[in-house]
Amino acid sequence: MSILIKGKSVHFDDRYLHVELEDNRLISTPMAWYKELQNAPVKEVSNYIFICHGTGIEWPTLDYQLSIESMLQLNMQQNAA
Repeated sequence: MSILIKGKSVHFDDRYLHVELEDNRLISTPMAWYKELQNAPVKEVSNYIFICHGTGIEWPTLDYQLSIESMLQLNMQQNAA
């Protein structure tokens, strides 16, 4: 059985990208992992939409997409190291 990991909201600061999930967990990953987002103006990073039934995030003006599941996997790998 596969459980979809869906996003509820996105926020960020100068160090981290934070995604709140529908189950109220919070994934925080370093902005440095996403150079396109890190180098973009705040207005463009704030302009996101959820895609793929809430399992991904897209920044249309940046033509950049991110899988929430891949964020979670990267975060778990970094914490295990």
